[in-house]
Amino acid sequence: MDEKALRRLLGRLAAGRATLDEAVEALQGAPFERLGDLATLDTHRALRTGMPEVVLAERKTAAQVAAIARRIAAAGPLLVTRLDPAKAGPARRAVKGAIYDPVSRTLRRGRMDLPARGPVAVCCAGTSDVPVCEEAVATLDVMGVTALRIYDVGVAGLHRLLARRGELARARAVIVVAGMEGALPSVVGGLVGRPVIGVPTSVGYGAALHGLAPLLTMLNSCAPNVTVVNVDNGFGAAFVAGLIARG
Repeated sequence: MDEKALRRLLGRLAAGRATLDEAVEALQGAPFERLGDLATLDTHRALRTGMPEVVLAERKTAAQVAAIARRIAAAGPLLVTRLDPAKAGPARRAVKGAIYDPVSRTLRRGRMDLPARGPVAVCCAGTSDVPVCEEAVATLDVMGVTALRIYDVGVAGLHRLLARRGELARARAVIVVAGMEGALPSVVGGLVGRPVIGVPTSVGYGAALHGLAPLLTMLNSCAPNVTVVNVDNGFGAAFVAGLIARG
């Protein structure tokens, strides 16, 4: 159940094209549904937040992921994150038409039908950061928001970023993914008058400390339009950026 479906249902009820019993039946699954002892699905999350419940596959078995994904996909769009290729087969078979991407480790099917005011730019400093970017792109796709990929434009060669300022200017929000020292979000923040969401990655040598160094760099950004999510959290960055694009 999302906002559009609820409005259609209430409109039919108000116009006399649906009975009270039909409306009650349509809402009986709210606000959650139990899958035995396995999971308790939040069936009203799309109505409250604009995005259905997303399945984090990490530390779940392949069978658990498949069962949860099948039920969510039966009601609307589906997104599964952190799904390793070795576990992807059962979920793909459980959800007909689902798309699995081994780079982002996501499984998805369907898109939200909500208006967006513009695209979201997804930038990264280097090709090693692309998996996190692609998790963000997959999330935006399910949210019904267009993504502009601007990859491999790190601070070691700023002319690459400057050459794509036109694309950055089109975006309602900009996601900037970077490892190593994590300087790219500050640079982008100084170029655009849009919200910039920094995503530190665990890419880098020893002193990068598995993403801690770029995280601290981004948190200390002198660009006031930069905010930051957790290390490797492409999904979280895209969710926020997608809400901005819709607003």
